[in-house]
Amino acid sequence: MSGAAPAASLFLADGDTYTPTEHTRGPWDPRALHGGAPAALIASAFESLEPGAELRVARMRFQFLRPVPLAPLALSTRIVRPGRRVQELEAELRVAGGDENAGVTVCRASALRVRPVPDSVPESTGAGELAVAADGALGTPGSAAPLLFALDGTENEASFATTAMEMRSLGDPRAPGPASVWMRLALPLLPERPPSPLARLAATADFGNGISATLPFERYLFINADLTIQLARHPAGEWIGLDARTLLHAGGTGLAESVLHDAGGPVGRAFQTLVVEPR
Repeated sequence: MSGAAPAASLFLADGDTYTPTEHTRGPWDPRALHGGAPAALIASAFESLEPGAELRVARMRFQFLRPVPLAPLALSTRIVRPGRRVQELEAELRVAGGDENAGVTVCRASALRVRPVPDSVPESTGAGELAVAADGALGTPGSAAPLLFALDGTENEASFATTAMEMRSLGDPRAPGPASVWMRLALPLLPERPPSPLARLAATADFGNGISATLPFERYLFINADLTIQLARHPAGEWIGLDARTLLHAGGTGLAESVLHDAGGPVGRAFQTLVVEPR
């Protein structure tokens, strides 16, 4: 008698090789992943890397060197600056398997882990300044409207946005300009491995350029070449809120900036460098 089918997850693991499922698929190319899926996988690897897992991740940067394919991927991590107070970490995600792209690096990432601020230190009033920058409170996920955020014609297809993420919106994120959305990573990274709050935050942060687009999706691409996350404190809970805006200058560079929230308030910021071009 065969056992029950495994529950849906973002990846299936075989040692250090991770095979993405259809729930990691991105919006621009059905053969490539949404950046939030590998970001969540790498964030989880960073926070559990020993020695030093008791330190807090304060900053992460992901460089997407080329589209991350919907194919087996090899993940390697290492500590490049060891220490009891401060550590610098690096990760590489490469194409695994036997095709012509085997061994090609598709994403490089780095992280800074630091000793947590002692509990005896008084709360800083500076925490409120981050909230002010968000143009008002995000409320709670329960106060926002359910949202299915997908490109036209993809609403019924499995993808990171439609089947891996649960979303609740304040306003209409399809309208051009700044947007505020609560998101919850609804699937585990691996079967029977629920995502940590940090992995959930990394998965959500990569949506800033999508929900705050200033030009129509049907005419323009908004591809982020990198993602940088700076944290003032460690996130908590399942829901992560994004208060995002996109800045574009003709002849310049595109930038998406998001203030990241959990149920307790703002926790940090995310920045994405954008490649914007007509379809």
